[in-house]
Amino acid sequence: MAGIVSYGAYIPYYRLPRSVINKAWGRGGGRGEKAVAGFDEDSITMSIAAGLDCLKRTDPKTVDALFLATTTAPYKERQNSTIAATALDLRRDARNADFANCLRAGTTALLSALDAVNAGSLKSVLVTAADTRLGGASGENEQAFGDGSAAFLLGNKGVAVEIEGSYTLSDDLADYWRAHEDTFVRAWEDRFGRDEGYMKIPAEAAAGVMKKYNLAPKDFAKVCFYGANSRAHAALGGEMKFKPEQIQEPLLDTVGNTGAALPLMILVAALENAKAGDRILLVSWGNGSDAIVLRVTEQIEKIRDRRGIKRHLDIKRTLDNYGRYLRWREMVPLDPPTRHEGGLASMAAQWREHATALPLYGVKCKQCGTPQLFQSASSTHARICLECFAKDNFEPYRFADKRAKLVSFSHDYLGGGIDPPTTAAIIDFDGGGRGAFNMVDRDPDECQVGIGVEMTFRKLRYLLGSHTYVWKCKPVRD
Repeated sequence: MAGIVSYGAYIPYYRLPRSVINKAWGRGGGRGEKAVAGFDEDSITMSIAAGLDCLKRTDPKTVDALFLATTTAPYKERQNSTIAATALDLRRDARNADFANCLRAGTTALLSALDAVNAGSLKSVLVTAADTRLGGASGENEQAFGDGSAAFLLGNKGVAVEIEGSYTLSDDLADYWRAHEDTFVRAWEDRFGRDEGYMKIPAEAAAGVMKKYNLAPKDFAKVCFYGANSRAHAALGGEMKFKPEQIQEPLLDTVGNTGAALPLMILVAALENAKAGDRILLVSWGNGSDAIVLRVTEQIEKIRDRRGIKRHLDIKRTLDNYGRYLRWREMVPLDPPTRHEGGLASMAAQWREHATALPLYGVKCKQCGTPQLFQSASSTHARICLECFAKDNFEPYRFADKRAKLVSFSHDYLGGGIDPPTTAAIIDFDGGGRGAFNMVDRDPDECQVGIGVEMTFRKLRYLLGSHTYVWKCKPVRD
């Protein structure tokens, strides 16, 4: 039976307490915190981060497709999933697809991947879901929305979680929506969306899948379902006839409502503590509902080493400055930098570097085994080995999945940008190779020569409607 072979997740490093938001607007209180994507993160970069976690110890060249789900895609006309697939080092003939415009996109992508595997047209499909939705300043959605991503590898060999069946309802009930020109999510009167939509349709989908497969609430160890807020989430669990101990914690107080990624992130959290034989019900919400029945196998014990949700929750830094959050989200105009950022958005340059810069490939000498990473805007590639001086005797060598040590660094406070200072780092990779990268997710005071770093895929700039993506480094924290 086809199902989930591996899982992964990503939660951004920074967390914004809701009390900080309320304080900025002259209000008190505020329960919990929400995860905030860095100034250089978006749905593509977070999908890649979750994908890397999911593909741990898996050769990306064995993956036949990438299905990327999001309601906040950076591009409206350019395939976002192909950017992610290239950075993840999938094959060029992999089938990539974007699933968008609906909070149910994550489970829709999951079911589409399952159908492809069951049909035999694809043997292995990576599904990612990520969102960075924005709520207007001082509103309820600003407090509720968080950023995050999840990933699942589907196949029919080494299945850790069998997908036993599903049931879908599609209803054009518009509780939340966003038009082409909208920056912030719009919402209708909350009682309408709650009473006519959220409290009815997912419960109907859950009842439908249980009737279809002759199951009852008592047959499930956990139920994972989308939650707009904690009160409504608990009420829907009761409407579905599940006991409180069966309801998986929805991450709303620690991460926030991550949109299309939320039900899949909740599922990852459930799988981290699941045991063989457990049956799990996954229910999404958004212009309808998908209800999916899953059963855990003994293979789950072989994929316990993912960062997933549990470890990412522990890797965090509190963002205690609301103005910094507004700056990152570009919700306030900024004073121009002292030194303007150079460079142009060249499609030709991006294409020249697509096979090396996006997946971060260098070369390895076949004669002495020395890795080299050439970073050049002119696509200059190594021809002479720096160690043994052999000529044109190299094989491709990927650096994106290698850890490194910080050799040297400097902080630039004059260059401007959204989040000064810019930290430039020289790093030596484990196994050989040296490179120059910007360092992110760091406190300038914690930077010390010799600390461990790892690679992270981020945005460099946005010019002329084009996002330029590069690899950066960040401190290892686990």
